[in-house]
Amino acid sequence: MDDEPFYFCRLSPCRDVLRFLYVGEVKGLGLAEYLATALARVKKRPVSCLAIVPDRLQHYPDMDLIAVSPSHPLQNHLQETAGHPVSYRIAASCFASTVSRHPRIREIVQEIVDRQGELPLFMFESVPEMTLDELAGVILYGPDKELAHRLNHKGVQVDLLAGSVPMAEHRRCADLEEAVSVAQELFPSWRHGIFVSRPYSAAGSASAIVHSGRELAHTFSTGEGEVILSRYHPHEHDPTVLGVAGADGQVFIAGIADQRIEDGNRFVGSSWPTRLNSTLRHELYQYTRRVGEVIGKQGYRGIFGCDYIITTAGKVLFIELNARKQGTTLEFCHALHHILSPDTPSLVELELQAVTGRPFSSSAKEPHPDTVPPFAWATDNRKVFRTCRTRACLFAQPTEKELFRQVAAGHRESGAVVLDHVGAGRVLLPGTFLARTVAVGRTLDAATGELKKARRRIIDTLVPEKIKEYE
Repeated sequence: MDDEPFYFCRLSPCRDVLRFLYVGEVKGLGLAEYLATALARVKKRPVSCLAIVPDRLQHYPDMDLIAVSPSHPLQNHLQETAGHPVSYRIAASCFASTVSRHPRIREIVQEIVDRQGELPLFMFESVPEMTLDELAGVILYGPDKELAHRLNHKGVQVDLLAGSVPMAEHRRCADLEEAVSVAQELFPSWRHGIFVSRPYSAAGSASAIVHSGRELAHTFSTGEGEVILSRYHPHEHDPTVLGVAGADGQVFIAGIADQRIEDGNRFVGSSWPTRLNSTLRHELYQYTRRVGEVIGKQGYRGIFGCDYIITTAGKVLFIELNARKQGTTLEFCHALHHILSPDTPSLVELELQAVTGRPFSSSAKEPHPDTVPPFAWATDNRKVFRTCRTRACLFAQPTEKELFRQVAAGHRESGAVVLDHVGAGRVLLPGTFLARTVAVGRTLDAATGELKKARRRIIDTLVPEKIKEYE
């Protein structure tokens, strides 16, 4: 509903600073601090953030923040049945549409514009459903929405990047019926299976590895439109590379992280630095730079990411482009702050330079592919896959940024921080984030060890028995 009541609202007077608006999930809020620093440098005045998030949590960061999201069809039933608040996750497009049309939010936006003359808008992902920037004075500091949406289409990617990066064999099919027919012909030669995806899929949703036409038809029985088939290659490594596309063909490569993929296609976290050898690291830099140059020619400006696999034969294959900030963006910002020159702009500041038409600062020296950092980080994202209930809450101590500082400075060997835990006494619907963890250590093994301990603490916050009335 367009006038959905706020789930949470904290607004304070803010007349002596330039306020900007962050719209996105809580997990990306840490990037707002980097934008505040960059904007303050450009605008030459103090800057603060007003965040609008969809997350339904028990506790929120201590800042000006509004939580609003469309009601879930099961929400009222579950609250009446269980007597607990209900948390769930919605699509970025649905959230952006709700925020854009919400009468009270539009009033707040207009009040800020009237007071300060402009309102910078910052999003984790630029989506066409966000229309607040159509209001006079609201300026989107991010990639072009329509272009980003087009580039995130998997079919567009394979056509646009063919010849620029090595890809697995693939076929674009107009619908599920054609996909099943084509797959039946391909299974004898694509003997390890077929990776099937809808045009817009992420983190394991709307995609699967199948081994028969019947399995394909069953898995993708819902939804309409194009289906993309790719030859599945057995592999052990799933690297992801983060970059920024700027003006005049400029591309800044932030580095390579290793993704952790479960069940063949479900992303659950990343670690850095990569364990890949030097030859593969240089190849990944080269291919990602090519992608940045190609999308740059299309007019894309801002942060992007590329996912790859390394086959068992040691060959790099491009998997997908994410024309948006990736889940590793904040961790790369923290890490690069400690391994690059102090005058190197953050990734968020580089994006700001790109989207405002300025060349990258001359001090923007990207990390060499063979850089050996004095610390490592690893992340873990915990979602629930059935309706369940929490019995405890975990709080973040210290902050993620402070944890990076302590380990990088040698003040501690390792540590982990649990972030954005949904809270205690809450019903969680499938697909909801329970919490995420960031671990930092002097070695990668130390960081991943901390991650495992934190994961056990997170799982222990769930009520262990099945709750039949929820199923």
